[in-house]
Amino acid sequence: MLDFNKLARQMEGIGRHLQAEANATQKRLDRARETLQTATRQFEELLEEYEQWSPHFAFNAAFPMEALDRAIAIKPATKVHTILSTDGSQMAPSHHEIAYCYLINTGRVMLHYGQNVAPLLDSLPEAFYRQDDLYLSRQWGIRTDEWMGYRRTVSEAVVLGELGESLRAQEERELPALAMVDGSLIYWHLEALPTGARDRILPEILQAWDALRSCRIPLVGYLSSSRSGEALNFLRLLHCPHAEPNCSAHCGQGTERTPCEVLHPLRDASVLGSVLQPGERSGLWRSSARILEQYGEHAVYFCYLHVGEEVARVEFPQWVVEDEELLDRALSLTLAQVKKGYGYPVALAEAHNQAVVRGGDRHRFYALLEHQMIKAGLKNIGTSYKEARKRGSIA
Repeated sequence: MLDFNKLARQMEGIGRHLQAEANATQKRLDRARETLQTATRQFEELLEEYEQWSPHFAFNAAFPMEALDRAIAIKPATKVHTILSTDGSQMAPSHHEIAYCYLINTGRVMLHYGQNVAPLLDSLPEAFYRQDDLYLSRQWGIRTDEWMGYRRTVSEAVVLGELGESLRAQEERELPALAMVDGSLIYWHLEALPTGARDRILPEILQAWDALRSCRIPLVGYLSSSRSGEALNFLRLLHCPHAEPNCSAHCGQGTERTPCEVLHPLRDASVLGSVLQPGERSGLWRSSARILEQYGEHAVYFCYLHVGEEVARVEFPQWVVEDEELLDRALSLTLAQVKKGYGYPVALAEAHNQAVVRGGDRHRFYALLEHQMIKAGLKNIGTSYKEARKRGSIA
């Protein structure tokens, strides 16, 4: 347990440090706003530089699809609409438990507004215990608990696609709908995976997105407190001291900070959000993450949305951006969800609540598993001495 008497002595130093950081951040914000104004005036020149030199960048810089200082008011949401969402949680495998297996629980939410229809609020648990489930990933050097996280991402996407298809099958006429997920649509962590492993994950996700596309249900990835700097990386072109912004030739691949990183560690939301009023969005940007080369027609675009309490990053697949009706619907229904949730989308919060596996759920799961093992004739069933000892204390 924490010794708060000892901890209290450190609080004064933390307070002074945070105050100094706040002052430094304000100076960076002032400089960032000046940079944004300059970049707006030199927009066409920067676009040309980006097109020519982006393959040589040592960082991910998003490409602006609209004016840098653009602020667009979001249209009101339709009263009749449906929101779909999924979220997942997992119970990791442990050699100290009675059996080596893991569990993925996918929360499902379907909220109908203005329709007098009961919502769907439940979860789909799935236990993984076969050899392929547990040890398939070892051939690529991926731990089972890490692989479990990738499989959870797949489950979330697949169930969301199934919800979209079931909704369209139930409706007599097509009503406005939106599919939402918590977090980014850009699966950066898949970039480093071996091709064989990635091919077990990404195609299933994109197939689920295809299902939503065929149902004309836009997909949104909602990022609260986003720490992304992709858009600000575009502004680094203004601060490059070289005539040619060729990172590989001038700056190398070292870890030291380069001259163009004058805005570090500011984030997109704090700078682009400074030109937005509540209910407005920034211009659209196209992400340049390398993993998107595997996405095909599902390349990810994003903008920043001032929802009142914060400036959130909102992401869409390419097919949503190319359809003005779907894009407007996605933004208006997202903003409506945040307002209904007093700062965070209702559907995302409910999907999380349906998915979460609590301590009591874990104990009941293993109790049920123990019962089935005994019923099957297994003997000497029990946790390891370490696990048993940790569950109690002599103190």
